Parts: sequence; structure tokens; C-alpha cells
Amino acid sequence: MTAKSPATAQPSVSIPDDDLPDLSTPDWAARFDRAKVARGRPKAPVTKASTTLRLDPDILAAYRASGPGWQGRINADLRKALGL
Repeated sequence: MTAKSPATAQPSVSIPDDDLPDLSTPDWAARFDRAKVARGRPKAPVTKASTTLRLDPDILAAYRASGPGWQGRINADLRKALGL
């Protein structure tokens, strides 16, 4: 049995690109200072309350099987059932 040599890995070398602007200039620094920084998840106008709800396993399985957005569909079905 012979030992295989690992694949030759090329080192990651940053090659300057003449087409890229110099981001250290005062013009770019001013642009970065004026840029709005948005952190975190966007907030909905009406936020939802987190709660714990106990459901029958078959109901939960059916909603989850219907794909992404199953929690929203439960919410929509509850609104419809309550006439909201």
C-alpha cells in the first residue's frame, strides 16, 4: 500500500487589481462615514409575540410537511377560525 500525497494547495495571494478604487482615500472615507449601517433583522411594523403552543403531533406534522412558512400558515388559519 502506498501513501498518497495531499493535493498541492495553492496559497491564497491577494493580487492588486488596477480597476479597483483605492478605498483609503478621503473621498471614500467620507462616503463610508455617511453610509447608513443597518444591524440585525428588519423589524416588521407589527411584531408578533413569541409563545409556546401545544399541538397534536399529526397537526404539527401536516403543517411542517407543507413546507417553509408553516408557522405563518398556522397563524393565518387561527385568524380565519377566529374571524379576525
